[in-house]
Amino acid sequence: MSPSSTPPSPRKVALASAVGATIEWYDFFLYGTAAGLIFSKLFFNGLEGGAAQFASFGTFAVGFLARPVGGLLFGHLGDRVGRKQMLLLTLLIMGVGTAAIGLLPTYDSIGVWAPVLLVVLRVLQGIGVGGEYGGAVLLAVEYAPAARRGFYGSFAHIGVPGGLALAAGSFSLASLLPDDQFYAWGWRACFLASVVLLAVGAYIRMSIMETPAFQRVQERKQVAGVPLKELLAAQPGRLLLGMGTRFIEGFTFNLFSVYLLAYVVTNLELPKSWALNGILVGGVLGVVLVVATGSLSDRVGRKPVFSVGAWLALLFAFPAAAMVRSGDHLLVSATFVVGIGVLYGVIYGPLAAFWSELFDTRYRYTALSSLYQISGVVASGFTPLIAAWLVSRGDGTLIWVATYNVAVALLSLLCARALPETRGRDLDEDWVVAPTGGAEPALAGTAVR
Repeated sequence: MSPSSTPPSPRKVALASAVGATIEWYDFFLYGTAAGLIFSKLFFNGLEGGAAQFASFGTFAVGFLARPVGGLLFGHLGDRVGRKQMLLLTLLIMGVGTAAIGLLPTYDSIGVWAPVLLVVLRVLQGIGVGGEYGGAVLLAVEYAPAARRGFYGSFAHIGVPGGLALAAGSFSLASLLPDDQFYAWGWRACFLASVVLLAVGAYIRMSIMETPAFQRVQERKQVAGVPLKELLAAQPGRLLLGMGTRFIEGFTFNLFSVYLLAYVVTNLELPKSWALNGILVGGVLGVVLVVATGSLSDRVGRKPVFSVGAWLALLFAFPAAAMVRSGDHLLVSATFVVGIGVLYGVIYGPLAAFWSELFDTRYRYTALSSLYQISGVVASGFTPLIAAWLVSRGDGTLIWVATYNVAVALLSLLCARALPETRGRDLDEDWVVAPTGGAEPALAGTAVR
């Protein structure tokens, strides 16, 4: 950055992070919504009922298997080259892959090539969003003042509930069409809209400079040679525990936004609008709560806020199962509002700052990408498959899914308990290994370089 350049304000950077992330997650979540509602009928209609749904969820999981590849690739480049360039590239990959799905012929047109091409494009989506997460978070966090890092960092996390709300809203509008038109072209319009959103996101992100934290690493000539190697050598335990906190976040989101959506429509044969409208309202509420709880974590700490969210998810597990099974319109819709809006909003809000503050700047992009994407394979991508299997073992009820929910929440709470509180940490300080074996931040002026 030249001396005459004026750095953008943290508010402008946070907005750019939020808009770009929302667009990318809109693209990614469109697939999850379509997997729960239509792909089994259009791309896997050569299979019978339950097998078609299982295959559709299988392609959904493929996207999560591809995300670690994108995370490691773009994490490495983000720590070597910079955050901004990688964010533009991942946005392009995601937008092209999503638009291509909207143009894809169905099984009735090209047979088995339809699901094959669908899987290829889902992999492309996974690679794109895999590299997106770490950069979007660091764009907001590394520009933010220390005292407001939870607040500004949470704007990157707006992308998840915000993208989901857009995806659910677009499908809600498309579902107003007669069924023959919805399956013929209505769903495709939702995917093709990604082209317009891609242009908007690229324009906004091009106006943002490289983050100050990474610029300082470049100026000191401390760019990591192999970021993943340095991360695994310095903080492997921190990485694993961070992955553990990710489990309840990923599980909660995909349980309510993907599996229960399909369960309501397919297993209970209830109107899809009940679930979609609940997800839409929950997504909007989630946007508000993500920012509110991120800001709260600046005052009371990252761990207390996250732990409240995880405990709420645990306590709501069995009531959620009963509310969905009731078949009552109000209760079914309320389940999605609470799950996506309240539970997920509280859990997710403080995590952008919490995870970022756990790691050193030299390999922070790689660390966040690895934490989020590798753990996401099981925590997120396999959630619909695991839930479908548990339901098949429980005579169609959700009792074992609720039990699994409780176990996941307990795992994440234990991992959070083992991690240090990071609120107020100076991002220019390195974490060093204390004599006790735990990791502590180095004192100002004594950080290991």
